[in-house]
Amino acid sequence: MDQVAQYIWIIPAAPLAGFIINGLISFSWGAKSSDFHKKVSTIVSPLVILISFLVTLAVFIQMVQNPETNRIFSQNLYSWIKTGFIEANVNLVLDPLSIILVLIITGVGFFIHLYSVGYMDHDRSIIRYFAYLNLFTFAMLILVLGDNILLMFVGWEGVGLCSYLLIGFWYQNRNYAIAGMKAFLVNRVGDFAFIIGFFMLFWGIYHYEGVPTIAFSALKDVMGKMPEWYLTIVTLMFFIGATGKSAQIPLYIWLPDAMAGPTPVSALIHAATMVTAGVYMIARMSFLFIATPMTLTVISIIAAGTAFFAATIGIVQNDIKKVLAYSTVSQLGYMFLGMGTGVFTTGIFHLMTHAFFKGLLFLGAGSVILASHHEQDILLMGGLRKKIPITFITFLIGTLAIAGIPGLSGFFSKDEILWQTYITPNVYIPQLPHILWIIGLATAGITSFYMFRLLFLTFFGEFRGDEGALEEVHESPFIMTIPLMVLAVLSIFGGYIGMPEALGGSNHLHHWLSPVLSMKEAVEEHGAGHFQEYLFMGFSILVSLSGAALAYIFYILKPSIPKSIGSKISGLHQLVFNKYYIDELYHATFIKGTLGLRMLLNKFDQKIIDAFVNFVAVIVKAVSRVHGFFDRVVVDGLVNFVAAFTQYYSSVMQTWQSGMLNRYLYYILGSFIMAYVILRII
Repeated sequence: MDQVAQYIWIIPAAPLAGFIINGLISFSWGAKSSDFHKKVSTIVSPLVILISFLVTLAVFIQMVQNPETNRIFSQNLYSWIKTGFIEANVNLVLDPLSIILVLIITGVGFFIHLYSVGYMDHDRSIIRYFAYLNLFTFAMLILVLGDNILLMFVGWEGVGLCSYLLIGFWYQNRNYAIAGMKAFLVNRVGDFAFIIGFFMLFWGIYHYEGVPTIAFSALKDVMGKMPEWYLTIVTLMFFIGATGKSAQIPLYIWLPDAMAGPTPVSALIHAATMVTAGVYMIARMSFLFIATPMTLTVISIIAAGTAFFAATIGIVQNDIKKVLAYSTVSQLGYMFLGMGTGVFTTGIFHLMTHAFFKGLLFLGAGSVILASHHEQDILLMGGLRKKIPITFITFLIGTLAIAGIPGLSGFFSKDEILWQTYITPNVYIPQLPHILWIIGLATAGITSFYMFRLLFLTFFGEFRGDEGALEEVHESPFIMTIPLMVLAVLSIFGGYIGMPEALGGSNHLHHWLSPVLSMKEAVEEHGAGHFQEYLFMGFSILVSLSGAALAYIFYILKPSIPKSIGSKISGLHQLVFNKYYIDELYHATFIKGTLGLRMLLNKFDQKIIDAFVNFVAVIVKAVSRVHGFFDRVVVDGLVNFVAAFTQYYSSVMQTWQSGMLNRYLYYILGSFIMAYVILRII
């Protein structure tokens, strides 16, 4: 084992220690916590994440220095489950895939923790907040570091629990509490499918291979005999689980409501951790998905539909966090579209760049909200760029990145996904890649439009809020602007690690991940040249710039146009503004249907109970009658017989027991004579 590998346990242990410390402080003092306790919490919580990041960075440096064949570091902590046919250990693994996720979780997570110190400064429950935040980070690290499906599922459920606690953090507000419950319940639907997939995979390995195992490395080596149809069902179950965690159709509905939590929570959940769990799970089990082209087809279709669907909703939202929430759903669709190509590095690449620019955008939105005294309606903002210049510049960089403007990180990852989507053959629907590419390209244009709409309405034009409110707008404290500046730099340069060869790069990320991911052939093997790649890159750039230009015309040059268009298509506008009434549809079908079924079952249960009670009463009555007859005839008769027999026997014996000795001698003599006669006869 390399020297640094023995310290892998510190990576999840540090945030767990932070949770314990904050939990003890909160449990012991609670609302009575002093300024000293809060100071300890605000120092400890970011510090433990920084420790995890530094240890991960040390392992990463060692991993880079090692040859390609020696880049898997593992540490077995203890034997967890051991039965006659299966063994599961708490074994932590860092390889080229997991270390990228851990660097994102701890790196971006550290700056979100640091930002939270300023953002939550005046919240009386700040210690409880940091306890949940540390626990959330611990659960996500377990999900990524676990070397088997069972340990991954522990982390998988852990982030689900922590998301419930963080989304409903201000549970005194009933709507916020409902949002947390909604996230928890919707995720349970996906988790149920995940469990089915896990059980089916384990049974299939045991039945077809005869080697019961749940470790990823072992699964990769022994899954050759399972039929494709069986693997397709297994991977579809896992994908349904991913649609819950990573907010894809039809289980995306929890994520927009997750904005109920504090803004740094939105940044952590939407950018660096929970919503990427489904993407990571598919990448980790790429050896399963690459063997099921039908599942990859389904993933691609659902992903493209989710990306486009959510982007259209983002066009008309006015809550700054809701716009970013639907943007997250759409960008997750892009990640899954990359996964559906079978070149899984594309999805991981966009996962990484998205963590940078979406974390930046959410933290920038939090800075705007805090500066505007918790106003979130962008229609009541405007002209803020001069009041909060650092927030404006960094938010602009994040907008340029997510819009796919050339030179920034989002351009490289988005363009690679679109290119791979177009050239990847599909064995089931030959023309599908071209259709998906068109949908992805249209989504890119819509994304650019609604993000520049958000930028222009927030920072440009005249202030539209209450008179005098603009004078109170101020830049966020330094502890909040530092994370903005760091993430802005990453949003600019973070994509160069995956620069394609067509632009003079060597796509270092693809080469880094290829030893641990099962992928389809390289793009050159499909006969696609650089000229065609340049052409499609040009289409992508043109569409992104067109979306930005259209937003500039609508909201800077001629702001009357959106109102005019909205009045002409008021029905369509209302439909999209109300998110296609999907929540209402779910409420009318699943929720009311479940409640109605429950009432029906309650009535049915009551009838069954009444019938059972009546049946028991009849049985009891019949038994009582039989019991009465038995008492009179059998029990009483037996008692009377014993009494009469005893009385008769006693009266007979009484004549024998006269007390006269001579009579007793006659009895004895007579008995001997009778015995002698009987014996002689015999």
